[in-house]
Amino acid sequence: MTGIEPTGLRVTPPSLRGRFRRDPLLWIATGVARAWWPGWGALSRLHKTHAQDGILSVRIVARERVAYDENVVALTFASASGDPLPRWYAGSHLDVLLPSGRVRQYSLCGDPADQSVYRIAVRRIPGGGGGSIEIHDDLKVGDVLSIRGPRNAFPLVLPGVADGRDSSAKHLRFVAGGIGITPILPMLSHAERLGYDWSAIYTGRSRASLPFLRELERYGDRITVRTDDEDGLPDADGLVGPLDGERPIALYCCGPIPMIDLLRTHLDGRRDLELHYERFSPPPVVGGSEFTVSLARSDVSTTVGADESLLAAIRRVYPGVPYSCQQGFCGTCRLRVVDGEPEHRDTLLSDAERAEGDVLTCVSRCAGTHLTLDL
Repeated sequence: MTGIEPTGLRVTPPSLRGRFRRDPLLWIATGVARAWWPGWGALSRLHKTHAQDGILSVRIVARERVAYDENVVALTFASASGDPLPRWYAGSHLDVLLPSGRVRQYSLCGDPADQSVYRIAVRRIPGGGGGSIEIHDDLKVGDVLSIRGPRNAFPLVLPGVADGRDSSAKHLRFVAGGIGITPILPMLSHAERLGYDWSAIYTGRSRASLPFLRELERYGDRITVRTDDEDGLPDADGLVGPLDGERPIALYCCGPIPMIDLLRTHLDGRRDLELHYERFSPPPVVGGSEFTVSLARSDVSTTVGADESLLAAIRRVYPGVPYSCQQGFCGTCRLRVVDGEPEHRDTLLSDAERAEGDVLTCVSRCAGTHLTLDL
């Protein structure tokens, strides 16, 4: 039986003149290719195309002030190419890559059924990281931006929908605080369209500060608007509404950390209620210990407090370090560990990435007393 020996990069073909068992020129070329190809493969992973990164170019087609105090602006995006935008579902958010290089996450608050446009809303935060100021002061209709997503870390799990996370709830309760209304808006629309039993409470400092009040009027008394200046600070019972213990409830909450923490404490141990929430601020550090972080290339060190994030400590000595979500899911703050053992608390990195030394500084910490980072 005659066998066929494979050629290509594995085995060099014989000389055409029969003088050599392997052609000298091809033998050399094959050796170079063998050495070059793995290196090229590694380098190519560092230069992903926009399509590979999931980055889309969008154009701002509308801009609107949606709070009476004029501190919240809604931006509407359309695909710069004119193609339909990727489908999304209630609770989804976008990564917005701003011209300054900042990356920020914003909830989609338009109609998920409309693939021609996306809508986000941004509150102006004078003492923040600068992203909201850039959006309010610099972006205008006609500008082209890059976005990434949509992604969904706050999905609406509807009763009777077999998606692997079926809910037994008989009533949907929505709690929104201030700009936390943005991921809730498409949830309300979806629940209403499908005829679910639902109610909502919308809280904030004042009516003037609450975005989308006019848009919410169509739901009538299904939504209770409560403001601190008129009604005082709400308690947990007022936020949750009546609980009779017989009707399972799914509660969706988005807003300030104190409000979310109040509900989590109040509802702890309740078996008749599902609590789903999204926060727009960094979560508090739980079970942290003090340690030291050193930045190898910057030749600086600082102490990370027991109740302080690694990112916050780094920003004290290196203010320009990139970051965005501060919750461990976007990856903007990723750095490489040079020395020490990290304590990973994110939901993004794979086991392989962690083994290579990657760490997300916004939520992760040190398992020992000292960590050195490549920065």
